Amino acid sequence: MRETQNPEKKKSFSLLIIGAVLLAAGVLLAVYTYNYSYQESTVAGAQLADAKAQISAVKEGNAEGELQDLTAWSEELSREKLRLERPYSYCLILVFFAFLLTAKGICNALIGRPETESIDIKRLAQAGLLAALCYIGFSFFKIDIPVGPERTAFHFGNVFCVLAALLLGGYWGGLAGAVGMTIADMTTGYVTSAPKTFLLKLCIGLIVGLVAYSLFHLDQVKDRKKIAIATVTASACGMLFNVVADPLVGYFYKSYLLGVPQDIAGALAKMATLTTGVNAVVAVIAASVFYLALRPALKKSGLMAQACPPPFQNCPKPAAK
Repeated sequence: MRETQNPEKKKSFSLLIIGAVLLAAGVLLAVYTYNYSYQESTVAGAQLADAKAQISAVKEGNAEGELQDLTAWSEELSREKLRLERPYSYCLILVFFAFLLTAKGICNALIGRPETESIDIKRLAQAGLLAALCYIGFSFFKIDIPVGPERTAFHFGNVFCVLAALLLGGYWGGLAGAVGMTIADMTTGYVTSAPKTFLLKLCIGLIVGLVAYSLFHLDQVKDRKKIAIATVTASACGMLFNVVADPLVGYFYKSYLLGVPQDIAGALAKMATLTTGVNAVVAVIAASVFYLALRPALKKSGLMAQACPPPFQNCPKPAAK
């Protein structure tokens, strides 16, 4: 008879302390950068909106020389606005990341963590690959839609956010999508959306993983029809959340954290409803097709990862024969 080994859990306060320190530092830095560099960026944004209005007026008058000057000025203002927005956006990302660390630290302090807990290198490598695909899906496969001084986009990034959660489970898949899409925002003209993206993409992954592995037990299902139903349902649940949350969270985020005028924030929310809906349909179809195509090969090669519970305990290991 073999005894079942349940690893003892040891309470730890180190992650809580680190998270709390980072959270406090992030809040202070966010307040400082908002009052200085970000306020300057709003001035540049107003000038940019004025420049675009002048460009539209000049185009109607066919004044080519003046149009070139205004276009050059507009591009310079865009670069300046982006440069001034970055510090505040980076600080907000630090705040949200520190909040997650603090939450995990509280769990370690109250519940404890297994003493034998170790990093799954295979899963970490897969998460890194899928984060890169999320970055590529947004950075190189998108159509920008300007809305005043702001913008929204049709893109393929959500396809790989959903695929990551289907392949890796909610926790690792959510982190892959959050990291990949956040880096994509930070390296493009969407830098102010990066903090919101981090939270929303993490939530998408957690929801897809929860539905796929906790409700349908996707890693254990063998019937092809049930696998397809579980895949499409989990993908649809994650994207349905995004269709509702992205415009709603985006409106309050832009109005109260970024100081965007409410009329522009409202216009962005309405446009985001359209773009997010289209992105969601594409993501559900494409991610489901990719997962169903990859699943047999990954399972055969032993790369199909079992779903872990949230990061409070180890993944179950197969019993020794």
